[in-house]
Amino acid sequence: MNEPQYYEVKLDLFEGPLDLLLHLIRKNEVDIFDIPISTITNQYLEYLDMMKALNISVAGDFLVMAATLIHIKSKMLLPPSPDDEEEEDPRIEITRPLMEYLRLKEVAGELSNRDILERDIFTRRTAPDDLAPYREEAPLPRANLFQLMDAFKQVIERLSPGAEISFQSEKWSLKDKMTFIMDRLKERSLSFSELFSEKRTIPELVATFLALLELVQTGLIRVHQPDPERDILLEACFGNTEDTASA
Repeated sequence: MNEPQYYEVKLDLFEGPLDLLLHLIRKNEVDIFDIPISTITNQYLEYLDMMKALNISVAGDFLVMAATLIHIKSKMLLPPSPDDEEEEDPRIEITRPLMEYLRLKEVAGELSNRDILERDIFTRRTAPDDLAPYREEAPLPRANLFQLMDAFKQVIERLSPGAEISFQSEKWSLKDKMTFIMDRLKERSLSFSELFSEKRTIPELVATFLALLELVQTGLIRVHQPDPERDILLEACFGNTEDTASA
């Protein structure tokens, strides 16, 4: 019997703990200044458990944030000190870095949209009406790692209710699954649910999902989610090695 195959997905090109927190805040539709710390902490730990089950490499920053959330949760369970009527809200410990991170992301987005050409070279201005026929549609918003994990969890619950997610496969090759996905995308773009529409075993589903993450990391696939209520769209980037997507 062959030894079980293990595959580790690294998060270097994906998101960090602040991205996960923002994902949870948006998912729960809560105010960043009034975070339900107990709910967010429990959900954060569930995501870490799922990443561990999928053998996704979790950076130390994720564990530090988990410890911070647990500490804040424990502080909020304690009654307020009678000697300090203006005690600072413990949640500010994560609200501040979240606000700073959001500002940095906003600035980074603005810089990425600027025309690099005009930093050093100035071209003849073209009238806006002349460019109208050549304008492309606005790019679809990229789906991130945690949106992919949400979608995959829904697939597991739909196909195998109550099943535990883990990756320990003697049969399924990540390389074969990557080829399978790219072959499917040669024909047309696919929705996430279409890729996982057939009844399969949990190890095969996990192998397919990890293969998808690897393809996203290497920039061979883009993942879009135009609307939180709609399915994630998978699109191949054949011959486009310069555009490295991040999920």
